[in-house]
Amino acid sequence: MENATILIAEDNPKDFEFLEQIFRTIAPDAKIERAQNGLLALEKGLASEVPLVVSDIQMPELNGIDFAKELWERRPQARIILWSQHKDEMYVRALARIVPPETVYGYVLKSNAKERIASAIQTVLFDDQCWIDPEVRKVQGRTGHAQTALSDIEYEALIDITLGLTDNLIAQRRYLSRRGVQSRLNSLYTKLGLDQEQFQSEKVGDAFNLRNRAVSVALARGLINAFELEHEESEFQIWLKRFKGSQKIK
Repeated sequence: MENATILIAEDNPKDFEFLEQIFRTIAPDAKIERAQNGLLALEKGLASEVPLVVSDIQMPELNGIDFAKELWERRPQARIILWSQHKDEMYVRALARIVPPETVYGYVLKSNAKERIASAIQTVLFDDQCWIDPEVRKVQGRTGHAQTALSDIEYEALIDITLGLTDNLIAQRRYLSRRGVQSRLNSLYTKLGLDQEQFQSEKVGDAFNLRNRAVSVALARGLINAFELEHEESEFQIWLKRFKGSQKIK
């Protein structure tokens, strides 16, 4: 694709320079634009009819998943490569929900050799074919399996206990009964492979806290991470302020 304009959404200068060097090799005539945050990337991306993008996932203002969602909603033909040092299940799960039908996209890990990253870029942006990192495909397999993939309500339950919410507060936030909260938590524990009877038997008594154990397993699987929890905490604080206000009115 001659004289193409490539948008690199990357806040890390060294990572941007690395990608720029790759494009100078595989597409020397391409025009390179940089966006240092997700909102600027969206603005620049919308300026093109067929945006060609390489985007980091963890960016300020708007993360890579939300940026891709916003861009695809208005430019479904956009070709986007998400490149990241993370293969977290939470990102793979979120990405599966936002990719439009028949859209060409990619997901490549930064840990790959330069040659493989260049090959992924060539495949998606110039050869018009999808390219998914083999390590990410393994995670996709788990997220697509009914016995291990979390539903939206199970994921909500995971976020709530990770933020330290009590059953009462979860019930208030999600408009549930106490029994409804326990039902969601039990379903979450099952999906995470936590056998409640095992944790409460074999002479260990109540030695294991199932909530803490669930958070530990979720961290290991990449279902949650510190970067995204900052966003979830902000959302919770907004809700909590509104909830406290409504209680005062009563």
